[in-house]
Amino acid sequence: MSRGEWSVGCRDLAGRRRDVTVFVSNDKVVLVAPPGEAAVLGPLDVGRLRAALRDAVVATADDVGEH
Repeated sequence: MSRGEWSVGCRDLAGRRRDVTVFVSNDKVVLVAPPGEAAVLGPLDVGRLRAALRDAVVATADDVGEH
């Protein structure tokens, strides 16, 4: 994973392993779910998603501060 990109494991409704990806684009946080699927997150995965979103927001603030 590159700086400014986080991946959180999840499952789809059929139980297959998938990933939700969080990344920074310009000054926006982008959340990419599995294509055409719902992401099913367990409690620990929700915590990881929360941490990834927090880190992405901090990264956008850092990028804005550098300009």
